[in-house]
Amino acid sequence: MAATDTQLMLSVGLIEKDVNGDTLWVWCYPSVGPDLRQVLLSKCCLAQEGGGYHTFVFGQYCRTWYYMTTVEVQEPTALSKVTHFSMVVTAKDFNPEKYAALSRILCRIYIKHGSPVKMMEAYITVVTKGICQSDENGSFLIKDYDVRKAYLAGSVKDVVSQFGMETIIFYTALVLKKRIVVHHPRIEALLEFTRVLPALAWHRKDWSILHPYVHLTDVELEDLRKCPGYVAGFVDPEVSNRSDLFDVFVNLPDSVITVSQSAKEAMAMGKLHKDIGQLIVQSAEDAERSDSQVIKDISVKTKEILSNLVALADECEDSKITLEGLKQRHFPPATENFLFHLAAAEQLLRT
Repeated sequence: MAATDTQLMLSVGLIEKDVNGDTLWVWCYPSVGPDLRQVLLSKCCLAQEGGGYHTFVFGQYCRTWYYMTTVEVQEPTALSKVTHFSMVVTAKDFNPEKYAALSRILCRIYIKHGSPVKMMEAYITVVTKGICQSDENGSFLIKDYDVRKAYLAGSVKDVVSQFGMETIIFYTALVLKKRIVVHHPRIEALLEFTRVLPALAWHRKDWSILHPYVHLTDVELEDLRKCPGYVAGFVDPEVSNRSDLFDVFVNLPDSVITVSQSAKEAMAMGKLHKDIGQLIVQSAEDAERSDSQVIKDISVKTKEILSNLVALADECEDSKITLEGLKQRHFPPATENFLFHLAAAEQLLRT
């Protein structure tokens, strides 16, 4: 096991709702900064008025991933004054399945003992040894949770099934490092959908662009704006009016995609896009092909385009592409436009 696997975990914390209906941050180890703590409290369904009950949510704030598991306390337990609690694990890596599994074990330990001490011991064992074993609470092995599994856990086929040829809009926005905002009133639907999208730009394997659960607060939007391109999920319908936040807006319940006026030039579609779109749809509709095979098919096409772009750059001064150099190739206008913006996204453009 690589030492870095255990060094990815940052903290574990507890939020409790007591019999009086008060929700409080009650404990953490080793520590959580005040800004992050406020964000985590805002994400906790126990602190939200009429927000519903969510067993597991995850998201990202200031380059820290958080994974929150919420449990209703069933009588009788050692937690006599607590009705519900949320276990919050923070980490440097995107891996919802890994931290959901660990959190389930920590929750069982907490319910049994009613004190954070045993839970902290289990957490420290995972941090130091990458393993947590007990007969009654289950076992957890960090090495069982490869990051590629997390990247491939969503279904790109489901995305294509819902959006068909329009999936090319997501693909184009992602490879050009544009800002995609997705709205759905149900957080579970948001998490499931948004986590898939970075796989369309598999050559980067960059899930740091994913912000699946964002509130329209100043601190969170300030953090989001630090990213040049992102996939951000919102449950608040008000986000549809925030055109300053997106190049592409996705109304997920109605399956409607809107490209903002400012992004229309960069996102203009041509024959190349149609060809890629058809490849994506044909691959996704093939019952014999798995989600990972579909992602590979898309990735092969992307790498083919990129290798052609690099070859063009190699013929230019400083191995950097210019618009004049592209014009000399007499590409169709939409292809030339796409390659120009792709070169900018891949830092192959002479500035």
